[in-house]
Amino acid sequence: MRHLLAVAAGLAVLAASACSAPAPPRSAAPSATPTGPAILPAPTGAHPVGTTALYLKDTSRRDPWNLDAEARELKVTLWYPTEQRDGQQAPYMTPKESELTLKGGRIGGVPDDTLSKTRTNAVKDAEPTGRDLPLVVLSPGFTKPMNTLTSLAEDLASRGYVVAGIDHTYESHATTLADGRVAECLACDSDADPGFGTGLVAGRAADVSFVLDQLPSKWDGADRIDRSRIAMVGQSIGGAATMATMVKDPRVRAGIDMDGTTYARIPKSGFPRPFMFIGSPPHVPGGGDNSWERDWKLLTGWKRWIVLAGADHQSFTDVPLLAGALGIKPAYGLLPAARGAELTRTYVAAFLDRHLKSKRQPLLDKPSPRYPEVTFCPATCGRS
Repeated sequence: MRHLLAVAAGLAVLAASACSAPAPPRSAAPSATPTGPAILPAPTGAHPVGTTALYLKDTSRRDPWNLDAEARELKVTLWYPTEQRDGQQAPYMTPKESELTLKGGRIGGVPDDTLSKTRTNAVKDAEPTGRDLPLVVLSPGFTKPMNTLTSLAEDLASRGYVVAGIDHTYESHATTLADGRVAECLACDSDADPGFGTGLVAGRAADVSFVLDQLPSKWDGADRIDRSRIAMVGQSIGGAATMATMVKDPRVRAGIDMDGTTYARIPKSGFPRPFMFIGSPPHVPGGGDNSWERDWKLLTGWKRWIVLAGADHQSFTDVPLLAGALGIKPAYGLLPAARGAELTRTYVAAFLDRHLKSKRQPLLDKPSPRYPEVTFCPATCGRS
């Protein structure tokens, strides 16, 4: 079932399933007075955070969207623990990326570079620290650049993870490539095609496997990564791509789908690696998207399915945190932006700590009075 995403005046025109249909035309004018630059919440871990960007080219594949490109180019943003607290603050995005993101989301009435002024918590090109660090791959939703998962990435890095966020080129409104070209969303014209979701997640799975192949030789800090401890987390189509990647690549030990309809088919014999669904109310059993119910029956290892009351498709991203800077009154349901970020960070980290660091996490065993918004499915929500 394809149901349109409720967003703040069109910042993201994705669907609550993993793919999107264009939102109907609407006014581009903000509905409130902008509050100044957005400030991402501070990371909760013990480490300062560094970040750097890698630009990779897969010459074994033609780009699936740009028929003039003979190779698949990718931008990978890394976040990691560092000891360096001072230095240049990493930009959230460039002014041109901000302009194209606002244009793609039909946001007007604010300067084109508004999103580039968002304050992050990472030091650009800081020296990494630590040894045997687990690796987490992040994959964003369709049309959204990797930047929109920055708050989660920074938090995980502060907790001792290396995070590799992949911009899947031509699948978002703006991705700056190695030579300074800004790739726009060529895939956006194809999202209604039959089999689009299945093909998209297969391509993203190939992107992830290529990044895992290349990372050891392309990043000077790669020797700090424990390559036996890799997980993947994605939002929307990125969550669907997490499942698709794990089916194909055994290096990814554990995965999380944040509010994304799944497309890759799990073998009928079952899938034993740890997996967690975390979503908004439409993803309760019987809520309209049956892909989670279908896959739940085939997950034969450790698994959880949790739903956040009041959440919306964007609650697992930075999008609600940006609303004030854009002068928008959020249309995200009942979950405040800061609380949505807290819940996402908390439950994602608990899952990763359990499965990549072997730390006991009672939070994942039953409901907690600290987080009454969280319901464990399928037993206690909807029909099982």
